[in-house]
Amino acid sequence: MTTDAAGKDEAAEQDRLILDSVGRFLDRDVKPHVHALEHDDIYPEEIVGRMKELGLFGATIAPEFGGLGLSASTYAQVVERVSQVWMSLSGIFNSHLIMASAVQRFGTPEQKERFLPRFATGELRGGLALTEPDCGTDLQAIRTVARADGNGWVIDGTKTWISNGIHGQAFAVLVKTDPEAEPRHRGMSLFICEKGEGFSASRKLEKLGYKGIDSAELIFSDYRIGNENLVGGVPGEGLKHALGGLELGRINVAARGVGVAQAALDEAVRYSQIRKTFGKPICEHQSIQIKLADMATRVEAARLLVRAAADAWDAGRRCDMEAGMAKLFASEAAVENSLEAMRVHGGYGYSKEFPVERLYRDAPLLVIGEGTNELQRLIIARQLIQRNPV
Repeated sequence: MTTDAAGKDEAAEQDRLILDSVGRFLDRDVKPHVHALEHDDIYPEEIVGRMKELGLFGATIAPEFGGLGLSASTYAQVVERVSQVWMSLSGIFNSHLIMASAVQRFGTPEQKERFLPRFATGELRGGLALTEPDCGTDLQAIRTVARADGNGWVIDGTKTWISNGIHGQAFAVLVKTDPEAEPRHRGMSLFICEKGEGFSASRKLEKLGYKGIDSAELIFSDYRIGNENLVGGVPGEGLKHALGGLELGRINVAARGVGVAQAALDEAVRYSQIRKTFGKPICEHQSIQIKLADMATRVEAARLLVRAAADAWDAGRRCDMEAGMAKLFASEAAVENSLEAMRVHGGYGYSKEFPVERLYRDAPLLVIGEGTNELQRLIIARQLIQRNPV
């Protein structure tokens, strides 16, 4: 066996061990508690503690900084498995890892040494703060401003719908350092902001689904921060830093979609063999069989799109189109499969006794988060034209 082949086998074995560990964690520490925690919208403190022990907060952070250094392909499999059991958990570490990715890819050496080891252990947790009350998809319209002040900056503004906003301690915050700049993106910068005087979470936002994880509004009022917290050390690069992380974020959301779609399929297949009508299990009725076949096909197609996007990321190729395709298809698959699973369950699908209604509430977030699916279609179309000029 060649050295390269041996290395690949060793990496594959390491990935298998990690995925097995995640599977045991989900079976032992998550499945028995999901129903109660989700129903009461309780932040899963003990489960988060186990996630820290597993190293999930350092999943994609390089080993030199204490992380697991997982490839995007393996990370997507982790996210899929977690989302099959409880999608909310994937958001707790994914938003955090997008913040870490911004530092790992664009930060100064000092910033990497300062933040990444603490991010990897989960000692310092948080997420990405982009969205504002009047700004979501159009990030260049943000109003949060950082004014130069001596050797640092003063930040004022509001961010909303920020994952980990209550329980997180640090956030990658997109701001305007030059509101008059044209084009607008040249006046945008990304800061790593730790909570403290002038920076707090004002309230937890109530949601249809995606319970357990805290989504919050963040307030910056005369918040002072040093230039050493400006990602990359140079203002005006913030939009590039934020969008670079969103590619990985979209692969994550796509993997969540696969997980939710698979969970809906599993529940439908199981129930269809138990429930009987007209003297036989409903899985023997052609109308149900057609639903199951379509659900299964969506899952497999979505999984292949996620794999293609993750492989492109791992190879260092531009993958906004691939990530957009995966996010678009997998999130729609989650929505469609959750509804079909509810129909297969009939009245029981509308009951909180079964997990199907939770899947039905969780899935719609995926078509909105990390860029709406309408935006994904525009990205895909533009890349198609750019990559295939006449």
